[in-house]
Amino acid sequence: MKIESPSFTETDLDLYRDQLVDHERMNLVGRLERASQRLAELGPRVAEGTGEQQDWSPNEVLAHIAVLSKFYGMLTYKIGSGQMTEHVNLRDVLGEQLAKEAPRTLVEMALADHRRSLDYLRGADAAAMRREVVVDGGRVTMRAADVAREALIGHLELHVDQLEKALG
Repeated sequence: MKIESPSFTETDLDLYRDQLVDHERMNLVGRLERASQRLAELGPRVAEGTGEQQDWSPNEVLAHIAVLSKFYGMLTYKIGSGQMTEHVNLRDVLGEQLAKEAPRTLVEMALADHRRSLDYLRGADAAAMRREVVVDGGRVTMRAADVAREALIGHLELHVDQLEKALG
């Protein structure tokens, strides 16, 4: 195997890193598309109401999905577009209110936010995905790609799995 060309420059390395970030960004698009499709398939099976069980009811899971889909999609966009460099911790107070909504409404809200996030992710460049926000009082720095991968998509996938298990 030949070694990299000795003429490989810093600019070449930057282009290579951009290719890797773009490849990962498109993988995130695929994951979000699949999770969104699963949600669209599961949503019609969810009954209204919060129930009396200790764990979240399927409708409460949908409410949480609607909140995280909006919040973390917006956060990914704001970080990537350079509009946000510091993040204030916010609690999920909207989830309790949304749990009173009909499942169909919650699914529609989440899917609409997924479409907006997908549009942003498809069009974002590598520099946008590398932009950072300071969280947790400066203890942690996250890139837009991290928020999309972990807080939005990974989090969504976990709760779609939870919803699927709850529905049997």
